Amino acid sequence: MSIAYRRLDERDLDSFMGLRIRQLREEGATEDVDLRPALLDYYIRHMKDGTFVSWLAVDDDRIVGTSGVSFVEKPPYFGCPSGRMGLLSSMYTDPRYRRRGIATELLRKAVDEARAYGCGTVQITASDMGVKLYDAFGFVHNGNFMQYRL
Repeated sequence: MSIAYRRLDERDLDSFMGLRIRQLREEGATEDVDLRPALLDYYIRHMKDGTFVSWLAVDDDRIVGTSGVSFVEKPPYFGCPSGRMGLLSSMYTDPRYRRRGIATELLRKAVDEARAYGCGTVQITASDMGVKLYDAFGFVHNGNFMQYRL
């Protein structure tokens, strides 16, 4: 196994979206819509304007791990005086490659991207499987997260 790391580009999008959907299925999401058109639109637009960055783990040209960070800005607050936030998504490692440090390296690269963008915080809604990774990296729990679905 020789894992290489590189940034996502448009030629990777079909495989990347497939892994994103696989991740959502593993997390128990209900598939009630074809997500591919919306994902493709999102990734193309936000990669182009620099508000979405992804690092990939690749083994012999095969994507075996993914990460993603979207950059958003909201009014500054004490916990994030810049107002810039990184929202992690698409953190996924092929089951055959887990427990080898790949997710940790992808997370480090995503956090570095957020730091370079000027973010004051990085957030994620973690799956049960991912909580240990984020705890070990230094993320802290915030029990105030709530959502209103439209």
